[in-house]
Amino acid sequence: MKFRCLALLLPFLLAACSRQAQVLPADLAGSPKTTPPTLRAQSTGYWVSGTYSNAYGARYYRLWVPAGYDGTTARPVMVMLHGCKQDGYDFAAGTRMNALADARNFLVLYPEQGTAYNSYDCWNWFYDVNQRRGSGEPSIIAGMISLVKSKYRVDAARVGVAGLSAGAAMANIMGCTYPDHIRKVAAFAGVMYRGAISATGATSTMSSGSPYDPNERGTSCYNEMSTSKRVMPTLLFHGSSDGTVSITNTHQTGAQWAQTSDLAYDSLDDSDIDNTADASASGTACRSYTRYDYRNSATGGTVMQKYIISGLGHAWSGGSTAGSYADPCGPDASTLVANFFGF
Repeated sequence: MKFRCLALLLPFLLAACSRQAQVLPADLAGSPKTTPPTLRAQSTGYWVSGTYSNAYGARYYRLWVPAGYDGTTARPVMVMLHGCKQDGYDFAAGTRMNALADARNFLVLYPEQGTAYNSYDCWNWFYDVNQRRGSGEPSIIAGMISLVKSKYRVDAARVGVAGLSAGAAMANIMGCTYPDHIRKVAAFAGVMYRGAISATGATSTMSSGSPYDPNERGTSCYNEMSTSKRVMPTLLFHGSSDGTVSITNTHQTGAQWAQTSDLAYDSLDDSDIDNTADASASGTACRSYTRYDYRNSATGGTVMQKYIISGLGHAWSGGSTAGSYADPCGPDASTLVANFFGF
């Protein structure tokens, strides 16, 4: 395969070479990722590392096995997709998800992007090959989930994916492409399914929102679910001061998932689930925030929540400075995700 480098002269898009021979946006602007750490405190469970490969390449994964796992009872799995310039260890430190996993006894899988595929370790969410079932990076992540299921006792009904930024965009993709694995999605400062289909498109989408219709993308997501179509409970977060990914993207993501889940509920485009909030609540947890609830009008059940956090930049809310792109101030996103997933 012939490799070549391109350059796009934009402040948050860095020139890079990849195996896909295209420019790869670096969607995080902050401190670089750190190396895995002996000094990083991680509660009482333990790490298992490995590699998964298929026709689309090989990637490392890091699996956190909680202290209470004994192999006798099926446990939930949290799939955590890091942002650019991060790896699994860094994302774990910043989100403190492993300590929560120890407390609640669930497994945490951290797939890792590699510099051979993106010079800044970003998930390449903006290429068509990575937006389809059975191809690209989604197939690799799904393969890792299958591997964990084969080696550990997993409660298949409680497997959820959460991501930050590029990882959030990929989390949305995983919900559309592998709903047989993924039962709930949490996206922090992400982009809706097929919000961009090229590197240049990704750049403008991140700064201004997607040019595509969220309802159309919601229908596309529903169709991509194929025989595994299901309502996908979704949890969304965005900081009001995020200067890297426009908050428009999270509003579009909400509209996309409302359309997808509306169709998945009864195969009808009848707004049983829509993008109009049915309730809202405000609070303060170091930062003030507003939570919006979206319900299925036919059942009354909440299928989506969206948190808008005042003054938060491009960072995981309520996280730890032991990792990058994490802000200790704000509601504890990790606990909110685990609660929403039912872990």
